[in-house]
Amino acid sequence: MKRPFQFAIALLWLTLPLVAIQYWRVWDQLRARMATHFNAAGQPNGWMSREVSVEFGIGIMAFLLVIFTPILWAISRRHVDKFAWAFLAFCAVITGVVAFGNQEVINYNLSGTPIHIGPFLLAAPAAVILSISYFGSHRGEALPSSEVLAEETHAGRAWALVFLPALLMPVVALRAIPNTAIRTSLSFVIVAVPAASAMVWSGFRYRFLKHGLEVRALGYRLRSIPRSQIVSYGVESWNPLRGYGVRGLGTSRAFVWGNKVVHIKTTNGDVYLGHGDPQRIVRDLDLVMSDSPGS
Repeated sequence: MKRPFQFAIALLWLTLPLVAIQYWRVWDQLRARMATHFNAAGQPNGWMSREVSVEFGIGIMAFLLVIFTPILWAISRRHVDKFAWAFLAFCAVITGVVAFGNQEVINYNLSGTPIHIGPFLLAAPAAVILSISYFGSHRGEALPSSEVLAEETHAGRAWALVFLPALLMPVVALRAIPNTAIRTSLSFVIVAVPAASAMVWSGFRYRFLKHGLEVRALGYRLRSIPRSQIVSYGVESWNPLRGYGVRGLGTSRAFVWGNKVVHIKTTNGDVYLGHGDPQRIVRDLDLVMSDSPGS
């Protein structure tokens, strides 16, 4: 699986010469000053020289590839799973949209062909699919039903309030922009933001069972850790630069809304559980490890 995945990463770089070829084949026909930025109605509101336009187009593509490639390569060195392919597909969609955008700009400047923004909106559903794949990857098998030894909740209610202002702009734009494609995309955003805010407000729910530990959010199981896979655990500080929410790639996962975590080392990767009182998590894990699953 690694070789096909790595070959697919290499194929992404074909989009870089593609952008150059898009400009090269019609270079003599392009205006010295090109329209390169457009409003929601498809009307130009920004211009560049054709030299700067091609440099900008190639530069944006190169920037994306330089960002995507190390991440994809690191994933391929570990384990290629459904999420890895979903992330690769997301990268392909984004680079494809950029290449399409360059061609649309060229077509407009050659013949006044209207800008078609529909394909640009593919990024929104692609991001949703990627998120679903991410949450579903490496969450493990559901634990057998057993006695609940303890439950903890780790929420970020202050963070939830940050999401609410993010609704204002899409709601205003939905009323002001007549374009159906844009309105459809904004509708997805208006639905997604309250859902994300609800997840942050309710927080991560940790269920400590006789057979292990489950992490849930809004009733959805994000990760299961069988008792037999737990190697060690202890309290650590969490660097804000590592981010908040659900973090990590591959088998590692972090569920954090603060700066204190319990680091659980397992035979199937590392898990970080955020909590205001991490010592309580340690005591709950002590209950799991001291309890006999067969009792």
